[in-house]
Amino acid sequence: MKTLGFIGMGNMGQAMLKGCLNVFKADELVFNALLEEECRAVSEKTGVGYVMDASACAADVKYLVLAIKPQVYPEIFKVLSGKIREDQIIISIAPSYSIAQVKEGLGNKVRVVRAMPNTPAMVGEGMSGICFSGDVYSDEEKQMVQTFFSSFGKVEVVPEHLINAVTVASGSSPAFVYMFIEALADGAVKYGMPRNQAYTFAAQAVLGSAKMVLETGEHPGRLKDNVCSPGGTTIEGVAVLEARGMRSAVIEAASAVFDKCNRM
Repeated sequence: MKTLGFIGMGNMGQAMLKGCLNVFKADELVFNALLEEECRAVSEKTGVGYVMDASACAADVKYLVLAIKPQVYPEIFKVLSGKIREDQIIISIAPSYSIAQVKEGLGNKVRVVRAMPNTPAMVGEGMSGICFSGDVYSDEEKQMVQTFFSSFGKVEVVPEHLINAVTVASGSSPAFVYMFIEALADGAVKYGMPRNQAYTFAAQAVLGSAKMVLETGEHPGRLKDNVCSPGGTTIEGVAVLEARGMRSAVIEAASAVFDKCNRM
């Protein structure tokens, strides 16, 4: 029996699979995806084997990751309902499916870990929020789940009612950060910097700033203040961002994400 199986090999599935290979051997993993051409390409790139039948993938693993779009869940429920063993653990990453809904779809005795990872997992810098169903898990099982998510970034256990807030803070927010990097690079290009070089400067500034927050433990506001010399250049830019409503725009975007999660 394999340790981990994946149903779905989209961007998130491939990111998690790639991260797994830092911890697990290729022969401990297996995956399933809709198109055989896609399966072959992923298998050649990773050395991980695949099966074309979702039921066969589920039957051969201890931990099964549902790395599929929310709209595919009803079909997977039809295929796997009643086929999940009590010793198995299902890991679901769909933002719109609660633990209770996954249990209803697969069988109420199924143990479910609901998770929200993000795409920086592709470079080993993911951030995942996870929550366990109210079933009994051994310490070894809980540790294995955390090891899985830690293989492609950081992980925090949260209560299920905060999963949509996780989507706000880290699931959707990379898109907002990419927009900021692009806009900042455009500003540098405006004044003559070559575009590729501008992206490097802007992206590294974001990366370094994020590490400062995580590694110093300082409040982001204080770190911002440390850059803003009295009468200097940075405070001029900060004043413009405040005047144009940067903070309120980000908070409103976060609210839109949260509201959409609740409507799905």
